[in-house]
Amino acid sequence: MRVATRVRNRLVSLRESWRIIGALVTLQWIAFRLCEEFRFDWPRRWRVHPRQVQYALTARLRGSSDLSVFSLIFIQQEYSCLRGLRDVSLILDLGANVGYSSAYFLNCFPNARVLAVEPDERNVEICSLNLKPYGDRALLLHGAVWSECTKLSLSRGTYGDGREWATQVVESSGGREGDLESWDVDTLINMAGGRDVDLLKVDIEGAELAVFGETSEKWLPRVHGICIELHGPECRDMFFKSLEKFDYELQSSGELTICKNIRAKTAAL
Repeated sequence: MRVATRVRNRLVSLRESWRIIGALVTLQWIAFRLCEEFRFDWPRRWRVHPRQVQYALTARLRGSSDLSVFSLIFIQQEYSCLRGLRDVSLILDLGANVGYSSAYFLNCFPNARVLAVEPDERNVEICSLNLKPYGDRALLLHGAVWSECTKLSLSRGTYGDGREWATQVVESSGGREGDLESWDVDTLINMAGGRDVDLLKVDIEGAELAVFGETSEKWLPRVHGICIELHGPECRDMFFKSLEKFDYELQSSGELTICKNIRAKTAAL
């Protein structure tokens, strides 16, 4: 009975994937997952065109985290609850990885521009390929977001599962300056043209502690919506503490915490 239930669930999942991302992409997805599981020889990269985006995307294979990110965004559709947002003009994608979230947003909101920030040069290479077709609607910065404009260092293989989506940024130690350009959110907003941010997407592997600290008071009034993956209780506490002076509609989607319609609290009469 349990086996029959599992088979039935997998068939339902397969049919749903077929509907969401298309037949060809689903079949390719299954093939690559089988190759990964049984360690068959396979291509290093995959050009894939899910239905949700206008242009094909590049994904690294052979143990990369790209397939996992692709699944979250295009199959599990973690960001689908944001599609109802209106009048979206500016999006900041902090921790853009290989650009799947940015591409998804650019297609959901055809009048929007995206400023994407990614610290890992391996991800930046693929992100650049994926965002290039969108021209000046997408600006990609190789660097990180922090509480101030400074220089940081990359930390790989010590967080999460150690793959590309788990790269962290850290302050340099021993009096040495890091070599990774980093900016505070206020500076990034100004670099994007100084307009208010309609959607701030954040997935920065624990750097929320720095970004949503005291300096966030300066730029939070310029943000109308946040979609964030919070990494642990300490990051969660810091994030919600930073929003204590604001009202918003709170919801979740998978591992994402979403705050819509952020506005300053009205003073009690």
